[in-house]
Amino acid sequence: MDDPAGATKPRRRGGKAAWTLIVLAPICGELMFSAVGMPIMWIVFPFLVPMYGAGVLLVRELTVRAGGAWPTLVVLGLVYELAEDGFGLQALTSPVMYNAAEWGPRVLGFNLTYWESQVGYHIVFSVLIPVLLTDLLFPELRREPYLRRRGLVGIGATTVVGVALLRVTFPPSVDPGYQAPLPFLAGLLVVMLGLSWFALRVVPRRFPVPPPAAGSGASVPRPPVVGLVAVAATLVFLGLLMPRGNPPSGPAFGEGDVVYLPMAAAALLAIGMLLLFGRWSGSPAMTDQHTIWAAGGALVGHTLFMVVMVLLYPVDTLTTTVALTTGPALILATVLLLALLARRVAARRGRAERSVVVGEP
Repeated sequence: MDDPAGATKPRRRGGKAAWTLIVLAPICGELMFSAVGMPIMWIVFPFLVPMYGAGVLLVRELTVRAGGAWPTLVVLGLVYELAEDGFGLQALTSPVMYNAAEWGPRVLGFNLTYWESQVGYHIVFSVLIPVLLTDLLFPELRREPYLRRRGLVGIGATTVVGVALLRVTFPPSVDPGYQAPLPFLAGLLVVMLGLSWFALRVVPRRFPVPPPAAGSGASVPRPPVVGLVAVAATLVFLGLLMPRGNPPSGPAFGEGDVVYLPMAAAALLAIGMLLLFGRWSGSPAMTDQHTIWAAGGALVGHTLFMVVMVLLYPVDTLTTTVALTTGPALILATVLLLALLARRVAARRGRAERSVVVGEP
């Protein structure tokens, strides 16, 4: 006879893991970055949860059900970004939103530099890092869906509502009356559907989840070195693409065609870091401690970048005060919480090793 308690426990853990990811996604993606330079984000944060939290949970659930690994997360993260900036904010084509048209080339009405910065940012901070941290908190569910089919349908519907809510709240106040061209939106939908099919059908076959004992044997630096690499890569990537000022305006470097140089450098850096961390993650030498340092380095780097930008290009006393107080506080909280997570992971590993020694099941 089935054990109801035994069946209920994994479901409860799956529910806790789902809610953890729902909360972590907007915290990592928005609160620790945008809220430093825009105090209003602390007020509107709850309205971001349906889009960020539900959207990233949907990406994670689809990836696990398709048998995919981090490459699938990356491609679906691209779809996620297109939904947010293309349909929700409409910042991919708006000439006014975030002054995105001034960041760099505007090709056929498409804000190319802005898009590049947001793709790299959201794939890492809105998708990959929250999913990695949730996996560390709930390791037994790392390869398991958090939701049953009904929950998956519900979270998909919530994501659509979140995109619609984003569309009717923020853009009308920043770029009133603007509507992205319908041909662009239709083409964007086709691209998103094609990328989703590719991510769920093709990528898992080419890049399946490796077995625990698999690995290339590649050497991996010590965890603090991995963390420093993540900090440096984050600062350089954002520095190459994000314009100066608050709100940002103009290209980060150069004018005219010169802007393509930092864009190319940022793209090469992003691809190189994905390949490097992908290579490290496939090595038996890569531990959870390395993952924690990598996530922590990236999170500290992107909060630090915004603090520096606000201090170098102050707007008003309130914004500067928020940057000087909440920015360092968020960095400190990140370090402390990830240190606690590292201790928890180390203790869990120690218990597992002792159970093997004494022959416990």
